[in-house]
Amino acid sequence: MKAILRIKNALRADHLWKWNLIGIVVGIIAGLGAIAFYTLLEYSTEFFLGTGTGFFPPKSGILDVTWKLPENPLLIILVITLGGLACGWLVYTFAPEAEGHGTDAAIRAFHKESGKVRARIPLIKMIASAITIGTGGSAGREGPTAQISAGYGSIAADILKLDVKERRLALAVGIGAGIGSIFKAPLGGAILATEILYKRDFEVEALIPGLIASVIGYVIFATYDGYSPVFSFPQLHISAIQIPFFMVEGIVCGLFGLAYVFSFYKTHSLFSQLFQKTGLPIHFKPALGALITGIIVVLLASFVNPIVGYGALGMGYGFLELAMYNLLPLEVMFLLGVAKIITTSLTIGSGGSGGVFAPGLVIGGMIGGSIGILFHIFFPSLIPADIVPAFVAVGMIALFGGISKAPISVLIMISEMTKNYELLFPGMAAVALAYMITGDHTIYIEQVNTKADSPAHTEEMSIDILRNIDVKSAMVPAEHLLTVTPNNTVLEVLYLIEKTGHMGYPVLEDGKLVGIITFQDVERVPIESRGSARVSEIMTKDVIVAYPDENLEEALIKLIQKNIGRLPVVERGNEKRLLGLITKSDIMKAHAKEVLRIT
Repeated sequence: MKAILRIKNALRADHLWKWNLIGIVVGIIAGLGAIAFYTLLEYSTEFFLGTGTGFFPPKSGILDVTWKLPENPLLIILVITLGGLACGWLVYTFAPEAEGHGTDAAIRAFHKESGKVRARIPLIKMIASAITIGTGGSAGREGPTAQISAGYGSIAADILKLDVKERRLALAVGIGAGIGSIFKAPLGGAILATEILYKRDFEVEALIPGLIASVIGYVIFATYDGYSPVFSFPQLHISAIQIPFFMVEGIVCGLFGLAYVFSFYKTHSLFSQLFQKTGLPIHFKPALGALITGIIVVLLASFVNPIVGYGALGMGYGFLELAMYNLLPLEVMFLLGVAKIITTSLTIGSGGSGGVFAPGLVIGGMIGGSIGILFHIFFPSLIPADIVPAFVAVGMIALFGGISKAPISVLIMISEMTKNYELLFPGMAAVALAYMITGDHTIYIEQVNTKADSPAHTEEMSIDILRNIDVKSAMVPAEHLLTVTPNNTVLEVLYLIEKTGHMGYPVLEDGKLVGIITFQDVERVPIESRGSARVSEIMTKDVIVAYPDENLEEALIKLIQKNIGRLPVVERGNEKRLLGLITKSDIMKAHAKEVLRIT
């Protein structure tokens, strides 16, 4: 308890120190949360897919060619369906917010829920996602990690008694630090904390604590899992003459990114409509999506190619790494990319729990690798075989950077995940074009365009506008006001309230302001006494006033601080002279009028 008190006291200090401390606390949470989820996911995959079906998918980080196909393909259908059933029961019984890909829920919490995440969400999300992915559902670990870290960051904010703005900041930093930790991409994760919330803006205040949190989270996680990158990637050198080919790749990946977004949300809509119309319990939604996924996978593996089928299960990073070493043929890569769109849409779109980042990278990598092989076939002197892996990695950057509306952070993250910074320059060209192609379409539908569109920033945006409007221009002038005298009865005031709907009146005596009476004052008078009780007996005499030359921000602060609904406007130096009345409603109308004028 003493340690918590010391932290709280530090958080009351200078804001920069406060942000640093938020970064440290969230970084520790993100690192430990990443370890917990990663370990649970590894055991879950080993148990359900490995022991349950005999399928041991290739691992990433080392070139794994020892992976094994399932002993009985029908077991894939059984295991993945049971996983969907368990996920549906767990999520829809205890925490419906944990359905889907997690990152969106965290973004929504930032914009619309004051940065609050229910305490049970991180734990439910962790278990449900481990079950979904571990049984073969096509999903990634970034969404769960983002929601887990954001959730625990929100809990820490409550424990430390941070205000709403700081809680939102802790949540945003948690998103970036969690993803940066588990993908061993701390710089990309820190920038993601600022970029992921908007389509065309940045949460700049999250950058400094995000850098601190991502580094701490990365060190904690890497101490557990090692400092080797997520992907083993061949060394290569890209020349300037090859950049136009990567630009073409960016355009194609942008189009496939649109297909991914459309398929994902169309599937989500179809499942929602189906269960609404049939009245079936929504607990079975993920199971139905998993069943269809399993059937498609087995059919593809049996009649097309085993890698196309089984590569569409789980995260798919091991198969992506095979593509990075030119170990997959063109048709297999292309079909696997398309299959991954379908299986991810079915897994997460039906309500399964998992992220869209990993599938997006697999889709982009496979489509990009296919494009690279085509370029090698037609332009062998310009695009030699050893450059094809670069098209795999740049495809990952372009496709997901475009549809996530986080091109800078994704660009840096893939460079960190492969430990190859040659990818930065072709990646920049490709992701810029993919971003343009995808337009406003995003895989994270809770993103808003800019800060001005976020409820999280409505108050500060409103304050900026209110500073430019004076009270005189927004108040109701005295000549248009209804007033009462000290000798009026409470019953007469009540009659005025019922007749006009106005909830408060200035009290004038000989033309001078002597008080104010409101509905709350009237309510406190017993019914039997209202005919005889006078306004002078219950009115507020110590009146909080506004001045005509004050701005509306100052007036609004008075209203909020004193928890009152109206302010008499008086002359400076002569506070008995009533010039008008201003209410919260008047301020809102003036604000709306000014917004219309400047937009």
